[in-house]
Amino acid sequence: MNPNAHAQAALPQRLRHFIDGQFVDSAETFANLSPIDGRELSRVVEADAAAVDAAVKAARRAQQGPWRDLSASARADWLHRIADGIEARFDDFVAAEVADTGRPIAQARSLDIARGIANFRTFADLLRTAPGEFFETATDDGGKLLNYVTRKPLGVVGVISPWNLPLLLFTWKVAPALAMGNCVVAKPSEETPTSATLLAEVMRDIQLPAGVFNLIHGHGANAAGEWLTRHPGVDAITFTGESKTGSAIMKAVADGVKNVSFELGGKNAAVVFADADFDAAVEGVLKSSFTNAGQVCLCSERVYVERPIFERFVAALKEKTEALKIGSPYDAGTTTGPLISKGHREKVLGYYKLALAEGATVVTGGGVPQFGNACDEGAFVQPTIWTGLPDDARCVTEEIFGPVCHIAPFDSEDEVIRRVNDSAYGLAASIWTTHLARGHRVAQQIETGIVWVNAWFVRDLRTPFGGAKLSGFGREGGRHSMDFYSELTNVCVRIA
Repeated sequence: MNPNAHAQAALPQRLRHFIDGQFVDSAETFANLSPIDGRELSRVVEADAAAVDAAVKAARRAQQGPWRDLSASARADWLHRIADGIEARFDDFVAAEVADTGRPIAQARSLDIARGIANFRTFADLLRTAPGEFFETATDDGGKLLNYVTRKPLGVVGVISPWNLPLLLFTWKVAPALAMGNCVVAKPSEETPTSATLLAEVMRDIQLPAGVFNLIHGHGANAAGEWLTRHPGVDAITFTGESKTGSAIMKAVADGVKNVSFELGGKNAAVVFADADFDAAVEGVLKSSFTNAGQVCLCSERVYVERPIFERFVAALKEKTEALKIGSPYDAGTTTGPLISKGHREKVLGYYKLALAEGATVVTGGGVPQFGNACDEGAFVQPTIWTGLPDDARCVTEEIFGPVCHIAPFDSEDEVIRRVNDSAYGLAASIWTTHLARGHRVAQQIETGIVWVNAWFVRDLRTPFGGAKLSGFGREGGRHSMDFYSELTNVCVRIA
C-alpha cells in the first residue's frame, strides 16, 4: 500500500474558513502543493475583506458574551477538551503535518502533535494553579490598603502563525489566548493550512461556543493577513515569522496602538569549546543545524569551534551530515525532508550560489539531491556545511532558513562572545562545554532570548520564550503568556 495515499485519505480536499461556529466557503481558492513531490493536496479558500470582517465581528460578539465571564476553571476544562479532541484524531493531525511540510513521520508524531496537545494542557493547568498578587499597604494616616491584581481579557486576538512548525506554533498562541478569556481570529500560513483546519473541526465537534475560535485562510500582504492586522475590531496581534513581516505588522497596528508579540527571525550561533564532550557537541550541532531541513527559527546557522578541535570537528560533522537520509517522509529511516516549497528552495539555493561567490569552502552538500522518483518534483536541497567565510559575509549575517551552517574557528572566550553578539538578530544560542562555570558565564553575556548549555531545542513550557534585536520582542510561555494575553488591573481597597 502506498503510505502517501493512506496519509492523504483522511484529509479534507477543500479547506474552508471557520467563522462563528460554521465552516464557510469563498469563491477564490489557491492550491496547497506537496513539498514532497509537487502534487496538489487540496484547494484552500482565500479570504476576502468581508470574510475577515465577519470573523472579527463573530469573535467580538462571543467575547462580549459568556466566554469572557467564564471562570478560570471552566476555561481550563474547555482547553482540556480541545487537547482531548486533538489526541482522539492524533493520526489525522500527523498526516496533515507530514503532507503539508514533508517532515518525517516520527518527528511529526513525537514533536508537532504531542506539543500541540501539551500547549492546551499546559495553559489549562496553569489557569488553575497560577498564584495571585496581593499586597497590604499602610497609609500616612494610619489606615490600611489592600491591593490585588485582576486579569481581564484583551478582547479579540489576531493570531498569525508560520509554516515551519504549523500546529505547534499555532496552538502555542491560540491556547493561552483562549485561556485568558479572549476570542481568536487565526490565520495559518498559506503554505500549511491543513492542521489548522483540523483544529477547527475539533472546535466544532466539542461544541466550543460559536465565535470563540475563528479561522481564516489566505495570504499576507494586501490580503487576509494584512486585513486582520488592520481591522479596528482586533485588540492584539501575535505573530511568528520573518522580521520583515513583523516590521510591516508594526506599521499596520501603530495607529491603533495594539498590543503585539513578535517572535521573528534568527541567525543563531552554536559555540563549541575545546573541553566539550566532543561526540555530544557534534550530535547537538547536527540536530541544531539540520532538524526540519534547517527550517526552525532556533536552528544554528553560525557555528564557532575553538581552534584546537576545529579540523576534527569539521570532519566529524561532515561525516554525520553525509549519513543523513534525505527523502520522502513516508520512507523508513528518512531523517531529512524537503523545504516547504520550490519558491523557498530557490531562496536557499541562491545563498548556496552566493556562498561560492563570497569565497566559501563547501565541506559537503551545496546542491539538489536526485532520487529517480517522484521526489525529484519536490523541494529538496542537500544539507550543507561551509567554512572559510568572513564574519561580515552575507551568508554569515543573513538568515537563510535552510539546512546549512558555516563553521569558523575561534581562539578565546571574549572573542567568541563578541562575534556571536555581532548580529542583527538575537533569538537563541547554544554553548557546548564541560566547564559549567564557563557555560553560565558565557550564557549571561550572549544577547539572545534563550541560551542552551550542552543542549538544544528542549525547554519547560512555563519559561519565557522570545528574542531580542530583529528577532522580536515580548515573551511567551507560562505566566509571560498570561501577561501578554490579559489586561492587568490593580484594585486598591481601603480596609482600615
